Amino acid sequence: MLNVSDYHVKYGQSEILRGLNFNVQPNEIVAIVGRNGMGKTTLMKSLMGVIPSASGKVTLEGKELAELKSYQRVENGFGFVPQGRMIFPTMTVKENIETGLTTTKRTEVPRDLYDMFPVLLEMRHRRGGNLSGGQQQQLAIARALASDPKVLLLDEPTEGIQPSIIKEIATTLKEIRDQRGLSIVVSEQVLSFALDIADRILVIEKGEIVHEERREDVDEAKVASYLAV
Repeated sequence: MLNVSDYHVKYGQSEILRGLNFNVQPNEIVAIVGRNGMGKTTLMKSLMGVIPSASGKVTLEGKELAELKSYQRVENGFGFVPQGRMIFPTMTVKENIETGLTTTKRTEVPRDLYDMFPVLLEMRHRRGGNLSGGQQQQLAIARALASDPKVLLLDEPTEGIQPSIIKEIATTLKEIRDQRGLSIVVSEQVLSFALDIADRILVIEKGEIVHEERREDVDEAKVASYLAV
């Protein structure tokens, strides 16, 4: 589904991502875990075209995307939930989701999105800025799903979310994968969340993938050691 090959990203003279190589299979959830400052958000933003890559390839279903702009990557199958949600606070819930429809031929929010997030149906006429952090996260996910992505990218989705809602988000992401048949890539610091949702865990440290395990084989203590400050 998604293949990232010999991928490099620089800020000025500083190389942030150094020759990353990984792939994501159809219907697979991959969690990329690491401490702050190790390159998780840079990777997510770069995959979406927000930050340019220096070299390397990004292919989605065999199509090279590394030279495309962000909106073109959405048209080709990427959906993105950025760190901090980044919803439009003065727009209604309904209007926020509608911004995700621009790459589709739809003009109305699909009913199945509201079925997946009932609270958004209830609050569809409320301003996004008036929602709780957990509700805003659901809104950001619904907006990304509105474009019918093949791969959903989520950057630190548990940040600022209370533990009970984190469990709900984990359940929802697994349901989205099962119902929609898409692949999901999550960058995360909270190991328990990553272990709850992922089929495979990748550890990023100083811009490199230093460890990789399937969920059923994970040595939790070893992965946790990479996340220790």
